[in-house]
Amino acid sequence: MNKLQVLKKYFGYDQFRPLQAEIVDTILNGADALVLMPTGGGKSLCYQLPALLLPGLTLVISPLISLMKDQVENLKANGIAAEYINSSLDASDTRRIADLLLNNQLKLLYVSPEKVLAPSFLNFLKKLDLSLIAVDEAHCVSFWGHDFRPEYTQLKELRALFPNLPLIALTATADKLTRKDILIQLEMPDAQIFISSFDRPNLSLNVRIGRKRMEQLIDFMQRKKGQPGIIYCLSRKSTEQVAADLRAKGHKVEFYHAGMPPAERAKVQEAFIKDETLVICATIAFGMGIDKPNVRWVVHYNLPKNIESFYQEIGRAGRDGLQAETLLFYSYRDFVMQMDMIDATDPERKQLQIAKIERLKQYCETSICRRRILLSYFNEETNKDCGNCDICKSPRNYIDGTTWAQMALSAIARTNERLSMSTLIEILKGNFTQNIKQHQYNLLKTFGVGKELKYEEWVDYLTQMLNIGIMDIAYDDHHTYKLNKASWEVIKGEKSVNLSKYSSPFEKNKQMEEESLTNSSKSLKVSFEEKLLDNLKQLRLRLANEIKVPAYAIFNDATLLQIVQKKPVTPSAFREIDGVGEVKLAKYGEAFLQEVISVVNQQSNAGVVIEGSTYLITYDHYKQGKTVEEISQIRQVNVNTIYSHLILLYSKGYQIDINQFVTDIEQTEIAKAIKEVNAPNNQLKPVFEHLNQRYSYDKIRFVSTMIKNQETI
Repeated sequence: MNKLQVLKKYFGYDQFRPLQAEIVDTILNGADALVLMPTGGGKSLCYQLPALLLPGLTLVISPLISLMKDQVENLKANGIAAEYINSSLDASDTRRIADLLLNNQLKLLYVSPEKVLAPSFLNFLKKLDLSLIAVDEAHCVSFWGHDFRPEYTQLKELRALFPNLPLIALTATADKLTRKDILIQLEMPDAQIFISSFDRPNLSLNVRIGRKRMEQLIDFMQRKKGQPGIIYCLSRKSTEQVAADLRAKGHKVEFYHAGMPPAERAKVQEAFIKDETLVICATIAFGMGIDKPNVRWVVHYNLPKNIESFYQEIGRAGRDGLQAETLLFYSYRDFVMQMDMIDATDPERKQLQIAKIERLKQYCETSICRRRILLSYFNEETNKDCGNCDICKSPRNYIDGTTWAQMALSAIARTNERLSMSTLIEILKGNFTQNIKQHQYNLLKTFGVGKELKYEEWVDYLTQMLNIGIMDIAYDDHHTYKLNKASWEVIKGEKSVNLSKYSSPFEKNKQMEEESLTNSSKSLKVSFEEKLLDNLKQLRLRLANEIKVPAYAIFNDATLLQIVQKKPVTPSAFREIDGVGEVKLAKYGEAFLQEVISVVNQQSNAGVVIEGSTYLITYDHYKQGKTVEEISQIRQVNVNTIYSHLILLYSKGYQIDINQFVTDIEQTEIAKAIKEVNAPNNQLKPVFEHLNQRYSYDKIRFVSTMIKNQETI
């Protein structure tokens, strides 16, 4: 087979995504390759497909047990011989896989970098017929990568051991410096570099001020019921607290972090993969090993540590290409907390990490298209706005906020920089609280100067002032505001301040969700299609539970939506659906076709072809040259039913060769009998008896239908 035939047979697609074909050809020609594709962009296929065309084994270096398990399950579902070896296997399983390898019965083997570098395993590899080495999550090999792992730097030993094998390194997140270092560390200076677009246009990018974030999150989730999502939190404690708060509001939520017992973590992850749990509150430990394509939203409850991590984490949404939402809560305090964490890290990487968090801060505070900021970070330029981020959807209206800034900064100065946000707002609004009276803040010249603004407006504008750097906050001194050089420039009138005009975050969330619902309704169209989609999902889940795999290992949501849109009723039509390969067609085709037929046939406005869709399945087999007996066996119905299908199709004008079933002599004799008997209402029994039961009812029906067709003509 050629690469296109393999793509269709095993992966169910008729064409490659951008760059995939070129990468496959490079590997098949024996050259090295560095592949940069965003999460969900199709990286895995770049080595999985060549593995099927190359004569020997493809060795895949992967950092996570869960990732190996997920990949191998998907490969097996597609009929591909693959296994993994890691610490989760017992001795008997390891021996079984070793025997398969020694007998050349596997095409792909997944191992961790620690395992592959063990001397005993390296010696074992020498006995195998290796054709390709793939290094996944290759940014881990670089000191400049966001997830540097020292053990990855030793992978160059594989190049020394197998100098003539092609090597492919793959990552979803790497800037120019990291790419260069990957090539050096893996000793592949002549590798061809393939950089796919980092753009994920199906992801809606949204940033919200992190005030009352739990209320905002609950408001957001109310409109996301029934949709799988991930909430990323900064600490283990916060994952548990956020999950508890959401449960108290009636949401079924689980938490996940590295401090949990391994068995408990595995249970939570398995439930999420199988759609038994729809929402997970997690640290960044969650999700790297999951190829779950139907995650519909990702929320960052806290600020991530850099753009690479952020991009990788939001990339876990919408991997099926359908619309997905991302929401990042941001406050200046989150930024300070990340800076504090950096202070406690490796001094060698400190300046690098500071630079990276500063870039993420710029992304949060930008007033231009957010996608342009992300793409620029990965050295990809675009000259147009995306139309699918909060900046594009609701362009900010900027106002001159210099006077309000001077009010706030003056109040901070007159109180010797001892004010927290709440007290500062009480002063500006002129509220006579016990706290104000106790400190005699009501005597300040700035008392009440900002009473025209609502409390929420002052919160928003003070947060913006912090974010643009015209004042600081001391979290270690009761969260009090401090002045800096820029503060005094504003107070003295030497510097103006532009602020984004306030609008309620709840209104923004509502608008975002309404747009999301509109997009969803466009995708699923109308009522009966929603019913069909729901039935297909239930069927998928039942089949998945029977063989104990995730539902998406049967078909992902994008494939189901295409089934709903195209409504295939024959195996050949079902074969044209993206994601339907030969193995899955054979395993699941009949069940899904019957479900489509069952729902579609209930529609009163359907035409003849749809009404007769079960007959068309028979017709499809007939066109392939199968006999009535063979079709009967395949469809698990009796022979008489197949004959009745063919006769009806013949009556509707479909190309059925009647001579296959009734000879010319038989046609002449039966036609004569029909004319002589002239039975009322075209009854067949009188004809059957007139012919002394020498011809079957099926033959008589065929001839009777032939006569009717001729009379119609």
